[in-house]
Amino acid sequence: MKRHTSGILRRLADGEFHSGAALARAFAVSRATVWNAVRELEAAGLTVYKVQGRGYRLPYPLSLLDRAAVARALAGRASRLAVEVLDATTSTNAVLLERAAAGARSGAVLAAEWQSAGRGRRGRAWQAVPGGGLAFSILWRFERGAGALAGLSLAVGVALARAIEQAAARVALKWPNDIVTAEGKIGGILIELSGDALGPSAAVIGIGLNTRLGPRARRAIDQAAADLEGLAGRAIDRNALLAELLVYLEAGLVTFATEGFAPFHADWERYHAHRNRQVEVTLPDGSSIGGVARGVAADGSLLLETSAGMKRFHSGEVSLRAG
Repeated sequence: MKRHTSGILRRLADGEFHSGAALARAFAVSRATVWNAVRELEAAGLTVYKVQGRGYRLPYPLSLLDRAAVARALAGRASRLAVEVLDATTSTNAVLLERAAAGARSGAVLAAEWQSAGRGRRGRAWQAVPGGGLAFSILWRFERGAGALAGLSLAVGVALARAIEQAAARVALKWPNDIVTAEGKIGGILIELSGDALGPSAAVIGIGLNTRLGPRARRAIDQAAADLEGLAGRAIDRNALLAELLVYLEAGLVTFATEGFAPFHADWERYHAHRNRQVEVTLPDGSSIGGVARGVAADGSLLLETSAGMKRFHSGEVSLRAG
């Protein structure tokens, strides 16, 4: 997203009309540049009303990310975190991975209003509309190696579910890294690890969460999706929500670093979307196995009761869907 586009989005975020001439004067650009910025916002998934003689407006006001607002909400509550907010980037995970390799400290957080190359698990794209979701990543360094971090994505899921339940509404967790509701997926987790096999290691934990999905955004998503405002039945302050998520994530990561998945196990089972339900597990070779999801083991692996007995699956190997 170009600099002028980000600035024009912030002007339009109040939901009021702004004339093309006024926007051009405010940013010292041509009317054509304003028009191109509006087209870029539409390409990013926003609906922009265009009325001759009145100008441009969004269908509703947007709560845009603001580092100062997040910092105020975090004051005294998340001492290990250093938060940066960007208007636009390629992928918060990709950028934070580069910074981790260059020595960025544990607790670095990068949030972006818009990502041009947001990523999900198994190479999928993550669709997010400016003002309509949260996309952020957190870097956490562990003394243990990557092989000893089994269950990390599930622990992160529990921390997020606890925060969302506190701030908005109850959600469920789909093994191994999705946040879901009865209507569809509301968020996801992407964890990328680096470091030595025996430690130390670094995890870049990417979070994508839908807060408000308009019709254009829903058409761009290739699966059933839900948003937090629809679930809560009210508007969501995204800066306050981001702060709440970070408080719970920090506490969860501190606990996981010393105690592993065990303190999260019972809550994960409580949030488990498919517990005791028929599911189908798809293996890397494309074949599938059906069975009943019986929860997770102490290392976070899925326990699937099949006709051939109980089987265990690890998150890097498979995908899961309801049977």
